[in-house]
Amino acid sequence: MNEIFNFFKRLFHRKKNKSENQLVECDPTVLTEEQVALDAVGVYYNQQENTIVRLVSRKRATKEFRVGGVDDVVAKNNWKAWLYLAPVIILLVIFLIYPLINTIVISFLENYNYATGHSDGFTFKNYGIIFGLTEYNGATEQYFVQYAIPNTFIIVFVTVPIATILALLIAVALNSIRWFQRTLQTIFFLPYVTNTIAVGMVFSVIFADNGIINYIFGSSTVWIYGADRWVAMIPLCIYIIWSALPFKILIFLSGLQGIDKQYYQAAKLDAASSSKTLWKITMPLLGPQIMYILVTSFMGAFKEYSTVVAMFNGPGTLGTAGEPNMETIVYYIYDNLSSQTGWAAAAAVFLFVIILVFTVIEFWVSNRRIYY
Repeated sequence: MNEIFNFFKRLFHRKKNKSENQLVECDPTVLTEEQVALDAVGVYYNQQENTIVRLVSRKRATKEFRVGGVDDVVAKNNWKAWLYLAPVIILLVIFLIYPLINTIVISFLENYNYATGHSDGFTFKNYGIIFGLTEYNGATEQYFVQYAIPNTFIIVFVTVPIATILALLIAVALNSIRWFQRTLQTIFFLPYVTNTIAVGMVFSVIFADNGIINYIFGSSTVWIYGADRWVAMIPLCIYIIWSALPFKILIFLSGLQGIDKQYYQAAKLDAASSSKTLWKITMPLLGPQIMYILVTSFMGAFKEYSTVVAMFNGPGTLGTAGEPNMETIVYYIYDNLSSQTGWAAAAAVFLFVIILVFTVIEFWVSNRRIYY
């Protein structure tokens, strides 16, 4: 019966001719692949009816597209959107896209002169030199691999997790306090608005040989000037964690205040413990905020520079003298920007790739673990 019905349906196919417009419904088996490919514009396949619909017209539209008698305002005002976006796009091109492309190009230029813009041609030596694979004037550059990369990764993988966990716990505690909540929020946010260099100098005084830390613990440990590299990492990481807490606390507090209280009321009815409530309710619902904090924190930690300058007044525990044993990747870039621009550009491209890889991984994990 279905075959008979389809036969009569194809037999009495409709044709509509109006002026120069033609609407044709026909059996797709009638048309060859070449005919469908040549007439790809205006071809519509109706899967339910098993027909191909082709709109053929040489007449141009003289009126604006309307839906239910209403003008397509979005299409009509499209130029206004581009006009509003033009200042931001211009700024992005000038201060982001062009510097990025220019840095990548410079990283492949040999003996690039920062002042004159002159170079000796294309080369891969800049990457080989900073990674210690290629000699330069009979010597091997070791500071980037020996100090800059390890120091940066230590800062990233020590400060980011600790600061994120502390900020989350402090935010949960502040959110549960009824008295002096605003006052405590202001106190915790103060480090965010203070000058990085000034606070770093205060930390260097606190961890000095005759500073408060040694006085309290009755110790004579050298923390800053002339200290061992691994010992100096302790006050540096403490300073970075302390300065990173305010912004994270603010983001977590805003997320906590947006959580529906009914979830916590249901948890109380089920006699759930505080730790279980935190792990099963608060953490999943704060997933977007945690993801945002992790992405921005990893980016910021990879770009640490001012904290090293503030605490050590140079790339090493001896300041500008001695080896740069506290140097980070960004410090290495600034240190070689004017003298060895190609090396600095290669290090910048390496840092860009590392941050990009970590960001892609974080977003990949968030798409599977975080629900918005």
